[in-house]
Amino acid sequence: MPVIHARPFDFAFDRGTLGLVVIDMQRDFVEPGGFGASLGNDVSLLQAIIPTTRRLIEGFRAAGLPVIHTRECHRPDLSDLPPAKRDRGNPALRIGDPGPMGRILIAGEPGADIIPELAPLPGELVIDKPGKGAFYGTDFGQHLQRLGLRKLVFAGVTTEVCVQTTMREANDRGYDALLATDATESYFPDFKAAAIEMIVAQGGIVGWAAPTDTILEALHD
Repeated sequence: MPVIHARPFDFAFDRGTLGLVVIDMQRDFVEPGGFGASLGNDVSLLQAIIPTTRRLIEGFRAAGLPVIHTRECHRPDLSDLPPAKRDRGNPALRIGDPGPMGRILIAGEPGADIIPELAPLPGELVIDKPGKGAFYGTDFGQHLQRLGLRKLVFAGVTTEVCVQTTMREANDRGYDALLATDATESYFPDFKAAAIEMIVAQGGIVGWAAPTDTILEALHD
């Protein structure tokens, strides 16, 4: 069985059960003028992982393995947006407010779209999720079962929020999850570093971690 050399130990996989999950590489989070920037964040940190994430996606496509994309967004009527989420803090813009790229984090608005550099190909699965984790309020789990996936490589943003949340959800459901360490990012570098350590601690209590080059080498051995 092939392996990816990873922390805290090698990640063994069967090609028939391996897929890539790219979390929330959306314009509202990554581009200037979006929701992430409205919170006072430096979006250039997230933009820096675009080339590596694209290379990871292209590597999975070239290997004939599934690529799944997620988007955090809500219904236009906000019926799936709890007040506790919308009203928290004091941002310049709130979810549902008009912004430079349409209404913030609303399905169908330009800002909720995945950035053009990482756009899904026709036929690739896109999961719209109302929460931080991809399993909550979605049919993500059913799609994984339909595709026969049990081993998941994760990329995207942000490491400590939506990426780690989905990895923890996956772990609780019996999936093996590996984080591509240079294809994920946070607005807070210390948070990214801490999240990776949490994931691999105690013998991989949440999952594994490895850089993109190491993952791609294993796919094409």
